Amino acid sequence: MSEQTAAFKPTLGLFDSTMIVAGSMIGSGIFIVSADITRNVGSAGWLIAVWLITGFMTLTAALSYGELSAMFPKAGGQYVYLKEAFNPLAGFLYGWSFFAVIQTATIAAVGVAFSKFLAYIVPGLGPENILADLGFITINAGQLVSIVLITFLTYINTKGIEGGKMIQTTFTVVKLLSLFGLIIFGLLLAAKGSIWNANWTDAWQMTSRNAEGTVIGGVAGSAILGAIAASMVGSIFSSDAWNNITFIAGEVKNPKRNIGLALFLGTLVVTIIYVSANLMYISVLPLNEIASAPQDRVAVAASKAIFGNIGTYVIAVMIMISTFGCNNGLILAGARVYYTMAKDGLFFKKTGQLNKNNVPEFALWIQCLVASILCLSGKYGDLLDMISFVVVMFYALTILGIFILRKNRPDVERPYKAFGYPFLPAIYILMAIAFCVLLIIYKPAFTWPGLIIVLAGIPIYYIAVANNKKEQV
Repeated sequence: MSEQTAAFKPTLGLFDSTMIVAGSMIGSGIFIVSADITRNVGSAGWLIAVWLITGFMTLTAALSYGELSAMFPKAGGQYVYLKEAFNPLAGFLYGWSFFAVIQTATIAAVGVAFSKFLAYIVPGLGPENILADLGFITINAGQLVSIVLITFLTYINTKGIEGGKMIQTTFTVVKLLSLFGLIIFGLLLAAKGSIWNANWTDAWQMTSRNAEGTVIGGVAGSAILGAIAASMVGSIFSSDAWNNITFIAGEVKNPKRNIGLALFLGTLVVTIIYVSANLMYISVLPLNEIASAPQDRVAVAASKAIFGNIGTYVIAVMIMISTFGCNNGLILAGARVYYTMAKDGLFFKKTGQLNKNNVPEFALWIQCLVASILCLSGKYGDLLDMISFVVVMFYALTILGIFILRKNRPDVERPYKAFGYPFLPAIYILMAIAFCVLLIIYKPAFTWPGLIIVLAGIPIYYIAVANNKKEQV
């Protein structure tokens, strides 16, 4: 099939689209980050509050994005929305950050999480098995497993949207059912009411805990806001990637209707699961054990409390299923952003081509390459901490774009309008600004590196524009 006749095929229905939203969100975060949140806020009430605040922000953003996805139902998603609302530079800076860190580092982190839990079952494939020490870099078996996983899923997705869709739907259904099962077992069969009651004593007394789970002091005044913001770095990472469905709008049936609905349904289901999972943790583990879970693996500790020693393997299999499906969704969706950027002359020209299976194969492989390099570097975790600030900043800008487009382009068809406009979108923007400002004040190391990555895209943008003009002359 020639490039002239290659085109995206609308093959994803509402259920498939919802599974991409939910499956891309649920990776390894929900099984791990509650340990760090508990160390920051120290109490059951505030642990649940952090997840509720994050869930509210995620749902509000998703409902707002429904309007944009209905206005611009084509591949590229957030990149397109920023370009249309602001200018091509704003869109490019998002796309550049997306390629350099946001999507690729998330793919790397989820891939490494898969390998770590596979090591519970096959110890020789874990990070402890050092295969080569080259001085400047150490290569372990876990890194190679994560790279093999990313490469395999990339290959599957080069063969067409059908294979990626089948993996996504199957694995997401399995992990949703598994998570619901774990939550129900924990809440109904743990039979440890004393733990629940003890955890809810002084539930709103915010404290700080050390790595052993011991309370080391109270948190009061403005420091409460700083503790909440620091905690939300983990919960926002766990709840991110919900917008992946917007990147593949060109392959969704009836996108003006289905993308908005999928965003709402997917984020709602995941928010319910995340809050319920944390209620389950509180019902089976004392707060000090949540805060001191070995390597932050709260779900492993909870599963042991529920099922005994076999619980380790139950969770290991669950997380492998979860991260496998999550990475498939991330890989499938991410490449469509680079494709759209290339069509605008702002990315490698070859990424703007579809193969005979109507997918952007070259874009998939360069995404695979960057994610694999990040796996080997071991810096993906640091990068994700740094980029949380930037991710939320771009979400806020995109939602601000709704207000700008309502004013500047009032006559554009809007099959769906942002729920609660202007109040809910405005509340999201204010909450996002508060989160970013608090991180600047209390966790500056989580902010300026991400900003540097974004700003590094400015000269690259102007170089791309100049090269594009030369080609057109």
